Amino acid sequence: MVHSAYDSFELLSGCSPKIDAIASYGSRLLLGCSDGSLKIYGPDLQESDRSPPSDHHALRKDPYALERTVSGFSKKPILSMEVLVSKDLLLSLSESIAFHRLPNLETVAVLTKAKGANVYSWDDRRGLLCFARQKRVCIFRHDGGRGFVEVKDFGVPDTVKSMSWCGENICIAIRKEYMILNATNGALSEVFPSGRLAPPLVISLPSGELLLGKENIGVFVDQNGKLLQADRICWSEAPTTVIIQKPYAIALLRRVEIRSLRVPYPLIQTVVLQNVQHLLPSSNAVIVATDNSVFGLFPVPLGAQIVQLTASGNFEEALALCKQLPPEDSSLRAAKEGSIHIRYAHYLFDNGSYEEAMEHFLASQVDITYVLSLYPSLVLPNTTMVPEPEKLVDISSDASYLSRASSGLSDDMDSLPPAHLLESDEHAALESKKLSHNTLMALIKFLQKKRNSIIDKATAEGTEEVVLDAVGDNFASYDSSRFKKSNKGRSTIPINSGAREMAAILDTVLLQALLLTGQSSAALELLKVLNYCDVKICEEIIQKGNHYVALLELYKSNSMHREALKLLHQLVEESKSNQSQAEFTQKFNPESIIEYLKPLCGNDPILVLEFAMLVLESCPTQTIELFLSGNIPADLVNSYLKQHAPSLQGRYLELMLGMNENGISGNLQNEMVQIYILEVLDWYADLSAQQRWDEKDYSPTRKKLLYALESISGYNPEPLLKRLPADALYEERAILLGKMNQHELALSLYVHKLHVPELALAYCDRVYNEFVVHQPSAKSSSNIYLTLLQIYLNPRRTTKNFEKRITNLVSSPNTSTPKVGSHTAGKAKGGRGSKKIAAIEGAEEMRLSPSGTDSNKSDGDAEEFSEEGGSTIMLDEVLDLLSRRWDRINGAQALKLLPRETKLQNLIPFLGPLLRKSSEAYRNFSVIKSLRQSENLQVKDELYNQRKTVVKITSDSMCSLCRKKIGTSVFAVYPNATALVHFVCFRDSQSMKAVSKGSPLRKR
Repeated sequence: MVHSAYDSFELLSGCSPKIDAIASYGSRLLLGCSDGSLKIYGPDLQESDRSPPSDHHALRKDPYALERTVSGFSKKPILSMEVLVSKDLLLSLSESIAFHRLPNLETVAVLTKAKGANVYSWDDRRGLLCFARQKRVCIFRHDGGRGFVEVKDFGVPDTVKSMSWCGENICIAIRKEYMILNATNGALSEVFPSGRLAPPLVISLPSGELLLGKENIGVFVDQNGKLLQADRICWSEAPTTVIIQKPYAIALLRRVEIRSLRVPYPLIQTVVLQNVQHLLPSSNAVIVATDNSVFGLFPVPLGAQIVQLTASGNFEEALALCKQLPPEDSSLRAAKEGSIHIRYAHYLFDNGSYEEAMEHFLASQVDITYVLSLYPSLVLPNTTMVPEPEKLVDISSDASYLSRASSGLSDDMDSLPPAHLLESDEHAALESKKLSHNTLMALIKFLQKKRNSIIDKATAEGTEEVVLDAVGDNFASYDSSRFKKSNKGRSTIPINSGAREMAAILDTVLLQALLLTGQSSAALELLKVLNYCDVKICEEIIQKGNHYVALLELYKSNSMHREALKLLHQLVEESKSNQSQAEFTQKFNPESIIEYLKPLCGNDPILVLEFAMLVLESCPTQTIELFLSGNIPADLVNSYLKQHAPSLQGRYLELMLGMNENGISGNLQNEMVQIYILEVLDWYADLSAQQRWDEKDYSPTRKKLLYALESISGYNPEPLLKRLPADALYEERAILLGKMNQHELALSLYVHKLHVPELALAYCDRVYNEFVVHQPSAKSSSNIYLTLLQIYLNPRRTTKNFEKRITNLVSSPNTSTPKVGSHTAGKAKGGRGSKKIAAIEGAEEMRLSPSGTDSNKSDGDAEEFSEEGGSTIMLDEVLDLLSRRWDRINGAQALKLLPRETKLQNLIPFLGPLLRKSSEAYRNFSVIKSLRQSENLQVKDELYNQRKTVVKITSDSMCSLCRKKIGTSVFAVYPNATALVHFVCFRDSQSMKAVSKGSPLRKR
């Protein structure tokens, strides 16, 4: 016996004759005897304490005395009786089925068709009675009055041995089979065999399901006969009857056996009584009857049963009984369940079932600090929230594995077992370590299940605090009792912040447990999400375990970026010094620092630049891409690079310019060009010193310089021009002169110094296209080609002008241009004492303006050119230019510049397409003129037609705007000739329209 669920009490004894059937009605017992009489027993008031009964409708735990005997109640012995409480009827089965009104036992009905019936079943909800007689099953319905109406009569294969309603159907036992009889059409469906030895047993459960007996096994099925679950109730022997009183099932065997209805249906109690024949339920007890005596099994109060079970260590049964407590005792139920869970958890913890113990701690809703007090070796943040438990279990038996002090990890953690331990002691140490590992694993699962709710509360508390600070709702007492957390971590928690303090305890302990059990990856995941780990404690633990990745995440999650970057740099340096550890090198490399810095670009650019300098040499491209992708101000990056890595300054500016030309300022563009020029000048000086300089040589840097000079426009060309040598780098000089609008000088360099007419033509095309794009209405864009013609036609004069102007441009009051080699120094002398040139000679002739060079030229000038030029005129280049750019050159002005001896045949490639284009343009303009004239005539004709329109004003004519008669007022007519308005109304409407459009009319 596990505990006492029922107390047995003898209600009466010495009943004669033999008891064949028994029923209870309220507090009375109805006994059907073998002689056909009915005896009614009630509580013996003389033997009782005479106190008024608490419930007149419940069986009393008092001796019962005979109140009344009804002789001849039945002609034959009563086989079975049942009280129909809802209808106050007594149903008895003897030679037939009879109904008597209670309490006076007045006969209501006798079902003559039930003569010979052996079993029956009553459905109280629908008022239906089914009984079996021979091979028939009949169904009657109570009509609500004194009679019963037959509903159905079905034939069955054999005599029914047991039956019960199951929903809309009837479960019957025939031969050795259980069957479901459809109460509508009589169809039978087999369930399973009932067994060979024991009689069949069909018991209806309160839920509408069935319990079917098969030998000593009880099987649960639904209303259709389908098995509900794999578990079975196993009795000690085959029962003759079973009743259900939640949470127990009581069976009548040779003794009374009480089992729990909770899987696996354990035996709860056995009541030994001699020769028990009858077992039936009542409202508050179970009635057990022998041949001459009646006993009552009264349930022990649930509270007392729970106390018994808890005291005996049967915690599972105690918890199951707690759920049976009535709803009005919810607080008592919760308290009892919590207490049982805690005691059960301690019991399981002591016996090594750590995970199950944590499940019960979790169910008890106990505070996590209570559970953590079972682990004194774990380090907690400084707090007063840890209570002293009723029972402590120290799991730190293996000091080398778990021993720690309250303020930090102990050095015992690194200690090794003594060398003189015997083999048995070593085995015990291993078992102790295993035990400690299991306890920590159980604790981890417990903390992970509690974590979500605690973190949510801590987050909500922090959000509320931020809101209160934002709205200024801060009370003096609140300010004096708390302090804000620092931005660098969560190690400092407000004193009265209960939720966040609890979250700090949980996360700190959870991280320790994960690391001690070797779950570094899980610890890393914990640190990557929102956490409240105590930085000081966790930092010490992680450092002792060399979990560097976890330490980085700890710093990162607490915004301690400087400490994280210092550690990361240290790890990178160590990985470089120890190349043999491939995994260590792969994990910590310069790219790791760059990846860490990426999210910090927007918040702390100075920190990013400071630590980016450490990896700039090893990863230049990735570092510069970091600067670009992080939107760090370009000026700030440039100044840092200029100071710490000048060699990479140009590379950064190149990438920055490649991403967005307008993304960097003019100063940066100018500085980038200056960097290129310095490198090119150094390269030029080296080659000149070796007498290997060739103007057609292009180093990578020179190519970059040329591209930069052409593509960007934010630099200042004048100081750059002064730095170039006078007898070299003509292409760079030409580009700079072009930026200064010194087009004639630039073209002269291409033609006379570089001797590459194609570059001169490309230059003209570039200038022309810029004018077309920026000043499409300007007609002077073709003057650049005329300037090139002049250079070709008079090379001596342009060369002379070129030398003179170059001298003026390079000259300055103080020649401070750095010398590049001895050769450059000899060529770059400026005129001593010369004044700064205010205006470049002939600049008005070079600049592209409506009053350009060609506008002031004449035939006489052309003659002068031809006479001076003589045989040096570059006539082939002139003709080639005219034939290739005939559509961009003013033909008349070009012809004025050509020498008179130029053959007309050589001008056919120029004049042919030019004349064809002019003729075509003339024809097109003539057509357009004719079309305009025709359109003008059409408009005039339409005007004449409109003026012929006649408008008739009558006395009924109305104004379309004011809806008043026109009369003799001045009126206006709209073009459709149907809408008439007063002229005043028309004028007002026009004024309103003008005002609505923002352009009011002027009234004269």
